[in-house]
Amino acid sequence: MEYIEIKFEIASSDDSEMIVALMDDLKFEGFEVGESQLKGYIKNDYFDQNLFNNLIYQNNIKYSISILKDKNWNEVWESGFDPVNILYPGSDRIFAHVRAFFHEPFSNATYDLLITPKMSFGTGHHATTFQMMQQMSLIDFSRRNVIDFGSGTGLLSVLAEKMGANSVLAIDNDPWSIENSKENLVANHCKKIEIVQAETCVMPLNKADIVLANINLNVIITNLDNIIDSCLPQSIILFSGILIDDEAQITNELTRKSIKINKIEKKDNWLFLHCTAPE
Repeated sequence: MEYIEIKFEIASSDDSEMIVALMDDLKFEGFEVGESQLKGYIKNDYFDQNLFNNLIYQNNIKYSISILKDKNWNEVWESGFDPVNILYPGSDRIFAHVRAFFHEPFSNATYDLLITPKMSFGTGHHATTFQMMQQMSLIDFSRRNVIDFGSGTGLLSVLAEKMGANSVLAIDNDPWSIENSKENLVANHCKKIEIVQAETCVMPLNKADIVLANINLNVIITNLDNIIDSCLPQSIILFSGILIDDEAQITNELTRKSIKINKIEKKDNWLFLHCTAPE
């Protein structure tokens, strides 16, 4: 199987985070971050040249492409995956520690999470996932029903269950993410998470008290009605995966749908929004 290696020119870690987020729909299997470039890898058969070109031209990204015959993907992500510590806001106490199977267990965090990312998105390294996890530390998940929309590795679902959630519905449209999250659920001994492959936010058996939507602007806007229908009145909704430049658009859409914005946080180029569903 031939793979494509794409080298993106970057000036900072912010650039690499933005590019990884933009490429989320293109089925990239891994990224390597260097000082001045970001390398992305994707199977040749899966590469959508037209979609890629649109993203490149819209964001003025410089790149080069080459073809690779073989690559050891475990070595790629293992070499670039360091454990992540998420602190309680305004504190030096560790709320969550995210590690892979080849790292030693960690006892100095409230939650020690075992996540092997493989081809999925969501390890806590990226600002969007980091923000979601840190803000989750401020919420009582005990006996709550939760939806994790755009679940990726299943990291937020795992954390929600460990924080006491009664049930978690994890939704993602990527079959690689579905398989990866199933493995991560087993590794973390989770019993209360249902995984669903779907393009939209589907209706759960029990309406949600909390919705976690770490995905992207277009998918969030398209699914706002579904999200509202899937949760109880005045449920907590957390949004991330939205670029700072899109703040006006997302706040206008949320206001139009009568979703109350309680708090907006910013990290690097990314927004986090803590909201309340309509009554």
